[in-house]
Amino acid sequence: MPGTVLLTGFEPFGGDPINPSWEVARQLDGCVLAGGQRVQALQLPCVFSTAWPMLRQAIEAGPAPSLVMALGLAASRTELCVERVALNWVDARIPDNAGEQPLDQPILPGAPLAWRSRLPVKAMVQAMQAVGAPAAVSYTAGTFVCNQLLFLLSDYLEQHPGLRGGFMHVPPFAHQAGQGGVPLGQQTRAVQAALEAALAQQHDAALVGGTLD
Repeated sequence: MPGTVLLTGFEPFGGDPINPSWEVARQLDGCVLAGGQRVQALQLPCVFSTAWPMLRQAIEAGPAPSLVMALGLAASRTELCVERVALNWVDARIPDNAGEQPLDQPILPGAPLAWRSRLPVKAMVQAMQAVGAPAAVSYTAGTFVCNQLLFLLSDYLEQHPGLRGGFMHVPPFAHQAGQGGVPLGQQTRAVQAALEAALAQQHDAALVGGTLD
């Protein structure tokens, strides 16, 4: 029986009036994907101490979702990026929305240095490109709240092997970044395509997706 996809986005931070990650998630709230799963959107605070507890509570509130996908804004990027790696490290360049600014410390002391995504990240990128969106595999989720959320979600997934999840960074909208922005409609179609690819494929596509530097 088709289940739900829990799709999260963050509230605005860093002085921006909107956060594209939440605007995209909100557009997809209630959408029925190709496999029959219904999207449930959730806005998370851009706060180190509360983002993960809120997501975990949502995961455990009812039947386990078919997929958990968190979205976050990467203001300097021009592509939708599926994150391959979560680093066990936080080094906040700016304070979060609660004024917290942890520097140079592990997220979970004693945990592995990093967790690797088990989603078909290259197939997800291919699906987004197929609907006309700029997309790529990313090997760094930063050292701010986004990466912390991905690491804690990944650690949770290791303890709940029946659950699947991951993280995608989205770029600014066109009106936020001029020529480098990607419109809301294009981002929304791309994220829907990526979700459907993640649900449909257990194994990744054999495609070039690495970097030289």
